[in-house]
Parts: sequence; C-alpha cells; structure tokens
Amino acid sequence: MRLIPATSLVLGSFLAIPAMAADTQDWLQRLNQAETSQSFQGTFVYERNGNLSTHNIWRQVEPGGGVRERLLQLDGAPREVLRVNGQAQCASGSSSADLVDQQSWPGHGLSVEQLSEWYDIRVTGESRVAGRSAVVLGLLPRDQHRYGIELHLDRQTGLPLKSLLVNDRGMLLERFQFTQFDTEQMQSVAVLQPSADCAPVRIIKAEKKPPELWRSDWLPPGFSLSAVTQRRSPVSTDDVDCLIYDDGLARFSVFFEHLHGAAVADARSQLGPTVAVSRRLTTDDGDVMVTVVGEIPLGTAERVAMSMRTDDVHATP
Repeated sequence: MRLIPATSLVLGSFLAIPAMAADTQDWLQRLNQAETSQSFQGTFVYERNGNLSTHNIWRQVEPGGGVRERLLQLDGAPREVLRVNGQAQCASGSSSADLVDQQSWPGHGLSVEQLSEWYDIRVTGESRVAGRSAVVLGLLPRDQHRYGIELHLDRQTGLPLKSLLVNDRGMLLERFQFTQFDTEQMQSVAVLQPSADCAPVRIIKAEKKPPELWRSDWLPPGFSLSAVTQRRSPVSTDDVDCLIYDDGLARFSVFFEHLHGAAVADARSQLGPTVAVSRRLTTDDGDVMVTVVGEIPLGTAERVAMSMRTDDVHATP
C-alpha cells in the first residue's frame, strides 16, 4: 500500500464537501467486507517517482474464505507474485522484494475509530474509473508523520479502483489505478497458478523475538508493533530480524543486520513515497546496521532509526 499533481486539486478535494461520519464508516466497512468476499480480475497501472508500470491481477475468494491472488507485471523485466491470505508464497524478478511488499490497495481491516485519531477522513465526491462509478474518500493526515491518501471506491463492490498518495506539499508520490476491472467473468484455475520462475519467499516468524533485544525510544504517534519476522540476508547466510509497525493504514519496517566487520556507511534514500534510512550501531556483540524502510516521510524514518536501542548499544559517531 503502499494523486493529482496540482495541490489545489488534491488537497482541495479533502475540504470540498463536509464529511458525514456515517457515510465514511459505511464505505470503510464495505471495503473491509469486499476484501474477504469479492473475487475479480483486472489490469492496473502503478506510478512511482515518475515511473509507470502495468500489471495484471487475478483474485479469487475460496469457498472456505481463503483468498488467492496472483500479480504479473506486463512491461519491463518480468515480475510475478503469488499471495495466499495476504502472505507472499513466491515471487520472481530481480526486484521481486518490492512487489512482494507492495499492496494492491491500502485496505486491511480499516477502522474508522483508529484512523480518525491520525487522519481527517471524509467523503469528498464522486469519480469514474475503468468505466465504473466510484465514491472518493479522502484521508488527510493530522500531523507530519504520514502521507495523505485519496481512495476511489467502486460503488458496486466497495473495492478501490484508484488510490493516490501525496506529501504535505500536495506532491504526487504514488498512484495505483485500474484500467480494466471485472467481477463477473469466472477465473480459471490456470491463471491463479504461479509460473516455474516464481521462487518461494522465505519469511518466518522470529524465534528469538527482537522486541526482547531491541526497543525504540520514539515512535510516530499512532504507530505500534504489528509483526515480527525474519528474512534471509541478500548478502550473507544470516537471518535479518524485522520489526513491522503500522497505524492501521501506513506501515514501516525496521531491519537489524549484523555486519561481521564489514565497512558500511550510514545512508538515506527516497524513491517516490518509499524511504530507506540506515544507521550503523555498535553493540557488545558487534556492529549492527539498523535500516528503516516504509512509506513515511524521510524525517520520520530518520528519527525512528536514531531511536532504536538495546541495553548494550553504542551509537557510532
């Protein structure tokens, strides 16, 4: 999970129509229900940092309630992801990790009560996307630690046909938009099967939970720990501990990787809405690189990275 260039069009739309809490809650509830009950297939475009890619998606809700989803990039290097119940099972492509973490839409049990503490949520109007009528839902952040979001929800199903992400200056950071969307045509078993190039994704729950070793002296308001995982390091045989935080909508991850004497400098980068901030810390067990990755402002990510501590950590000058 993870946007009109003119500030007056994007941010102005948040203020255009007085909100009605009942309408807002109704549409978020429809979105939540659609995610667990609605099958579909379609084609969407994804824009980030001026780069545009096109993807096919097939999504099937099983009779028992499970959800199977396959994504296939249609341009550039071939990339594919298969998810079952929201968890990536396999992925292909040189940058497949990006697609694994990328959500098709920003819905996962959204709560009006929780989100209204950190976002001003309102129904702002109507639109038409992929030939379908949609209702526009705006989420304007109440502080500088998260981005603004505009959702165009399909009137018939409640699913997002379009989502836009903007920073505090109204700049477009990310666009997700269907160009073709079909809920009527039955999907064949074949289109939901991964290709031979789709390699299994190794993400496991950490046996030695990082919260017992690592803590944060500061988190942006509203964010809390939602998951603890381990991933295999791309440059070694080590497992990399990962803490995942969210506010009910936005999300960021904190990775901890032992350096084993490697000379690695602190770094910071941003690609569209996604930032990555790395900070080298010295502990009694050796140097560790702490990296914060997520769709949050760069200054917020830097502050999180600087706040990570263990009982034996010593910040490297």
